[in-house]
Amino acid sequence: MSARVVVTGTDTGIGKTVFAAALAGALDAFYWKPVQAGLDEETDRETVMRLSGLSEQRMLREAYRLKTPASPHLAAKIDGIAIDPQMLALPDVDRPLVIEGAGGLMVPLAENLTYIDVMGKWGAPVVLCARTTLGTINHSLLSIEALRSRDVPLLGVAFIGDENAESERIICKMGQTRHLGRLPLLASLTLETLRAALAQHFNVDDFLKEAGR
Repeated sequence: MSARVVVTGTDTGIGKTVFAAALAGALDAFYWKPVQAGLDEETDRETVMRLSGLSEQRMLREAYRLKTPASPHLAAKIDGIAIDPQMLALPDVDRPLVIEGAGGLMVPLAENLTYIDVMGKWGAPVVLCARTTLGTINHSLLSIEALRSRDVPLLGVAFIGDENAESERIICKMGQTRHLGRLPLLASLTLETLRAALAQHFNVDDFLKEAGR
């Protein structure tokens, strides 16, 4: 089976879509965002296509496209639909697949369904994207504990932002997980600068070896 990698974050707005674009491009993968909440601006699928260099055919269509930029459970309620977990089964593709979650692990998809519940059913290894700024230790360790308590496999942590060596060290030591690398903030965010940054700061083979290829 080709590699399956879930990209999630400790919170919303930390740069996991940018990281997912870089990873999908480096793996020459398919990309899938199961639930997109908010359609007025560039969607995550469109962002990944722009920054990954992959064709539109590699950008799998979302299972749910919700109009309101809000928690998926609320956006679905406003749209008058219910998110069915059966619709969130992993697609069967013949290349690596990068799956992007929404917000953090405990983001509700419905009244009794969170993203981490779905990840537990997928069984695919998770990359946890974490900020390097103040507060990241608590958020990261709580996220790691939540994944472990549900037996969700964790590839490691991908840090995003300026270097914060001590925070990065203590998170990986206390969380007993791998430091996969750190994606710096880029003054100019383009396909080329993102590709170069990922190649410089990460080992792409780490994702393939551990994710089933």
